[in-house]
Amino acid sequence: MKYLVMVQGAQADYEAMTGRGTAQYPSWDKTQLKAMFDHMNAINEEVSARGEMVDAQGLAAPSTTRFVTVDADGEPVVTDGPYAETKEVLAGYWVLDCASLDRVTEIAAQVARCPVPPGSPEYPVVIRPIDETGPSQD
Repeated sequence: MKYLVMVQGAQADYEAMTGRGTAQYPSWDKTQLKAMFDHMNAINEEVSARGEMVDAQGLAAPSTTRFVTVDADGEPVVTDGPYAETKEVLAGYWVLDCASLDRVTEIAAQVARCPVPPGSPEYPVVIRPIDETGPSQD
């Protein structure tokens, strides 16, 4: 079964990783960044070696987001950047092909143990099964 494993974050997290921290989002130093990347790379290597990796990506800062909707006439309405009230966004993901929900939960727990600076916010790691049933053939 395929699963989407999602890591959440906020624009302030991206800023903290570049040294622009706040009281709620402490700045990361080079050692902490390396520890985080080493941790995530180890997970990637493990799931790849086990044949469970389908895809994995870290996403660019929310400030680079573009929202596209349509108006009443069906014309596109484009807004750059996240809305001010956006608190948490998708920061990265894995698409994994695992034998069970228990196995993907083990992987999500590894992700959740990622080292971060003391005082950093904690976000849940979200698991969503991917619906591969496709459209009905009625």
